[in-house]
Amino acid sequence: MVHFVTGGRPDDDGRLGRNGRAARAATLVTRLQAMQRRINAKNFAVLRVNGRGTPAARKLTCVLHNWGAACEANARDLIGVYGEELLAHLDRSLLPVLWDGLGEHQAAEVADFRPFAQRLAGRKLAYSGIAFPVRLGAQGNGYVVFTGSYIDASSEQVVDLHAQSCHIMTDMLAADERRLFQAEALSDREIACLQMAGDGHISEEIAEKMGLSVHTVNAYLGAATTKLDSVNRIQAIAKAIRLGYIS
Repeated sequence: MVHFVTGGRPDDDGRLGRNGRAARAATLVTRLQAMQRRINAKNFAVLRVNGRGTPAARKLTCVLHNWGAACEANARDLIGVYGEELLAHLDRSLLPVLWDGLGEHQAAEVADFRPFAQRLAGRKLAYSGIAFPVRLGAQGNGYVVFTGSYIDASSEQVVDLHAQSCHIMTDMLAADERRLFQAEALSDREIACLQMAGDGHISEEIAEKMGLSVHTVNAYLGAATTKLDSVNRIQAIAKAIRLGYIS
């Protein structure tokens, strides 16, 4: 069983596309399952940070996993035992984190792990694991976690899986932002103006190419900037690229 909590991209008519959301969820799950197999893990989980400020005001929430019926217990145990330590670690380091499980033969091993990972003390959980920290800003922080009886990874695999974990979290953040902006989807003209601005054209050049007045172009760009909750045109272009409106 796979549990997935995130948003989707609006359809052309501005409504949430259920088929598209399911397809994106399946794609994320497929990617995570391929990652877990590389290091002999049995399951994955994605933890996101909710709240801002000090660790006491924040918490980790499991938003995607394939733990099945054991999710509630596994997530509660992981966050209860290591949650504060993981939050503190996320503030100071981007090194992956390892821990060993309670069983005699349960372990998480990374060859020459010291330059590449940090080990949590003690055997406190029923499963071993490795957690890859990701920092993407106030709304995109968390961990991609892989668990199992015996996690076995090379240093090269750790580096590669960490990079893939960043891509996973980036895609989930973009999906969330699409969901937030679905009620105010960009119009075709706003997208066209943003695309040309992103290509380096100034308002006068955009106006000439589109057969519009400079005032109208600036109005489209201003509306797009507002819809994207951005402070200026540059930030709006960056967010539009991340959301898939422009390339």
